[in-house]
Amino acid sequence: MKTLKLRIKDKHIKELNRLSGSVNFVWNYVNALSFEHLKRTGKFFSAYDLSEYTKGSGEYLGLHSQTLQAINETHAKARKQFKKAKLNWRSNRPDAKRKSLGWIPFKKSAIKYLSTRQTGKKTLKSTIQLSLSKGQKLIIDVFDSYNLSLYQINTLEIVQDSRNRWYACITVKDYPKLASGMGSIGIDLGLKESATTSMGDKLTIKQTQKWANKLATAQRAKNKKRVKAIHAKIKNTRLDLIHKFTTKLVKDNALIVVGDVKSRSFTTKKTKLAKSTYDAGWFELKRQLEYKCKYAGCQFEIVNESYTTQTCSCCHKISDSSPKGRAGLRIRGWTCAKCGTWHDRDINAAKNILAVGLDRLVVGIPSV
Repeated sequence: MKTLKLRIKDKHIKELNRLSGSVNFVWNYVNALSFEHLKRTGKFFSAYDLSEYTKGSGEYLGLHSQTLQAINETHAKARKQFKKAKLNWRSNRPDAKRKSLGWIPFKKSAIKYLSTRQTGKKTLKSTIQLSLSKGQKLIIDVFDSYNLSLYQINTLEIVQDSRNRWYACITVKDYPKLASGMGSIGIDLGLKESATTSMGDKLTIKQTQKWANKLATAQRAKNKKRVKAIHAKIKNTRLDLIHKFTTKLVKDNALIVVGDVKSRSFTTKKTKLAKSTYDAGWFELKRQLEYKCKYAGCQFEIVNESYTTQTCSCCHKISDSSPKGRAGLRIRGWTCAKCGTWHDRDINAAKNILAVGLDRLVVGIPSV
């Protein structure tokens, strides 16, 4: 499975706001009910138990029965995931102190793909029919950059962003592609370059730095709409760059090995590298590689990257000339004092990370 995110036309905003209010009502009801049951019995309600209390309410709220089940399942899963007795209250009222972004889930039985049509030289728009209560239908038009006619739709969630734009997040069947006969690659995660491969390819993001001046100007002017637009631009551009980079890696390789660098090691007050670390998007890059490798038939490994920067990838020795510690971050290239080989710091580390991954597969060490 993979998820396609498509923008919904703004003409549906009023209806989507109404439906998201109904979803929030159900969420708050099962949230309070589950917490009250826990106080009385010391046990949590399962999604099946919650469904007994919400059965038939869709007729009054304008929601499909499968949507009610999806809300109950998501609540039970989130409560267990975050280990909380009670989750946050949801509200989409404009005057609410803490407004929740809209969310409307639909299961497969409530979704029907209608058509895809071309509206320009390269632009496609698709129409999807969603079932509500009492045979009512919600027909939405989406800007289709994937061509939905090529996919089999599984589930759909309608979500809202901070700029009041609505998107259809559609999970579709994506059949695995065999990666036999392909190569292997190591990836070193960093700050100057977000990711560097053992083949020399580099991913540079730095979107926060690029938009810093315009963001500061909008914040000083207290232009909230412009601030939200810039933050959305930074986020979407970062995701786009990571998606293109990871997709190419998965297509071209059968084994991908990444170092286990942790963001929290660089986000303390002492390092002053928090902004650069968050902008690098390490977590998102590893997350995308993991799920893309899973469905493309690739092997994905996360390994201990200790001493991979200091070790020469040719002679496998640590020389006095190799960069060491945070003080050595400014050293981007160095020559090994043992064998005389010149190294690009990040490419050398990526080659060593790949070697560690290959050794693990041979020895059979379990994943990190």
